[in-house]
Amino acid sequence: MPADLAVIGLGHLGLPLAQAAVAAGIDTIGYDPDPRPYAELRAGRSPVEGTLTASEVRRMLSGGFRTTTSAAELGRVRTAVICAPTPLGPDRTVDLTALRDAARALAARLRPHTTVLLESAVPPGTTENVLRPLLEEGSGLVAGRDFHLACSPSRLDPGNRGHTYASTPKVIGGLTPACTESAAAFYGRLADKVVRARGPREAEMTKVLETNFRHVNIALVNEMAVACHDLGVDLWDVIRCAETKPFGFQPFRPGPGVGGHGVPVDPGRLPYGTRTPGPALRMVSVAQEINERMPSYVIQRCATLLNEHGKSVRGARVLLLGVTYKPDTADQEAAPAREIATRLMDMGAQIGFHDPHVLDWRVRERPVPRADSLYEAAAAADLTVLLQQHRTYDLQGLAVKAQLLLDTRGATPAGAAHRL
Repeated sequence: MPADLAVIGLGHLGLPLAQAAVAAGIDTIGYDPDPRPYAELRAGRSPVEGTLTASEVRRMLSGGFRTTTSAAELGRVRTAVICAPTPLGPDRTVDLTALRDAARALAARLRPHTTVLLESAVPPGTTENVLRPLLEEGSGLVAGRDFHLACSPSRLDPGNRGHTYASTPKVIGGLTPACTESAAAFYGRLADKVVRARGPREAEMTKVLETNFRHVNIALVNEMAVACHDLGVDLWDVIRCAETKPFGFQPFRPGPGVGGHGVPVDPGRLPYGTRTPGPALRMVSVAQEINERMPSYVIQRCATLLNEHGKSVRGARVLLLGVTYKPDTADQEAAPAREIATRLMDMGAQIGFHDPHVLDWRVRERPVPRADSLYEAAAAADLTVLLQQHRTYDLQGLAVKAQLLLDTRGATPAGAAHRL
């Protein structure tokens, strides 16, 4: 049967969109060439940990949501939203392979008057220089004349119940004014507010700015954390004082590294649409270097603390607490915990972990022992490292039980642990 909407890509972007659409009464299908999301959703489970609960999946299915691995279904929808993953490749450029595959699958079945939207995080120019040619060549249709094309980058904050799909404004940039209005008509059914950008590039660059803003400011406080430790200054107290300023300051906090799906993008590395060779945003490149050094700094602090207490990293029992990239979710995307565990293992440490949201954790394809009793494990470990401050952790009690506690998040009471 025809559907109003096809969500292409059932990952961390596509699933929340499909959930919002079904809740708004939009007849929705979800397409993914990977059979695993299809099987998981049909079984009533989310294929992406921490994205949807089992009850939310059941409500979507009972609301008419259908999943498919057949691209033929894409030829019978009024609106198609591409939510393909766009990770950074080994050369730190955005990998558009999944997006191109999604575009080709849709293009072969694209009908006139369809509205095509792009939610994937992409560098500026992708909608016009990559997506548009693929859709036009594969369909024989012309964007802006025969079908509508627009970009509306996702602004999801996984695990944040305060900012829902509906309450987060949607930025939209269409190829033509008519494309923008068609996209606005669709998103107006899902979001309380729609913000019209001048075009696709402005919409794409909005996401770049938002993501890079986060990384640059985290890099600043990460550098401040290292400097403050060397100077004997309590950075968390500094931040507490600074955030009382009612203007010109927004608090960010340091940590063991930066994870998540929003990767920093440097438009200067694009193979198209730029006149500047090499990195165009030097501050973004420097910020990325700083943030990527934080796991090494955590290892250095671990080694120093153990040495100060007469122990070596080799043979030390180290308990890692919280292996997800943000608190109170199961999402491990780019979390620094895995790199920290790997380096400690290379140095001969015996690693264990605890996370209320992760039951099985593997490093180098090997299972890491999970602590059943948190306090007993902390008492037995030579060093406990808090990597993520999940709400369920009693940090004051943990500080009492642990032999030695390194808090990389500044979450424990002042003086109760060694802070990053």
